[in-house]
Amino acid sequence: MRRGNRASLVFGILLILAGIAFFLLRSNPEYQDWINEIWAWPLTMVVLGGLLFLLGLILWEPGMCIPAVIVAGIGGILYYQVLYDDWMSWIYLWTLIPGFVGIGIILASIMELNWRHIFRGLDMLLISGVLYLIFAALFGGMVLLGPYGPAFLMIFLGIYILIRGAFSRRSKYPSE
Repeated sequence: MRRGNRASLVFGILLILAGIAFFLLRSNPEYQDWINEIWAWPLTMVVLGGLLFLLGLILWEPGMCIPAVIVAGIGGILYYQVLYDDWMSWIYLWTLIPGFVGIGIILASIMELNWRHIFRGLDMLLISGVLYLIFAALFGGMVLLGPYGPAFLMIFLGIYILIRGAFSRRSKYPSE
């Protein structure tokens, strides 16, 4: 089956399923009440991220993993903020976005069986985690590290980046 035909088939099936879901919600008010109790608008982003991931799996487009995880991850952050009315947490929660990219890279690498790129995703996860700890410690999201924690994390991240760059197999200048 050609790629265009496959995409049309998948998109058509998704539209039919969405239409059935909307019909059931409109025809049965008890379902609508139940959905209204548990649903918050950011969950729409999480579902869209899941649909993007599913579409990437069906079409076997590994690159779709990256935007799917980003959309779902931002939806998860916004869901937390809506649930706890903690909008100031965005000061440090934005640092999780590079980690979402890293998770997407890891998933895409697994789908492509490209094991070398998994390390790029792990690098993104590590950098995101360290940035999260630094910003959360600086702006009140975490007291675990103490007053000097962010400085030590920045030093650790700098050393990691220097070591990683020193032992990188790629050379900027090809041998002549």
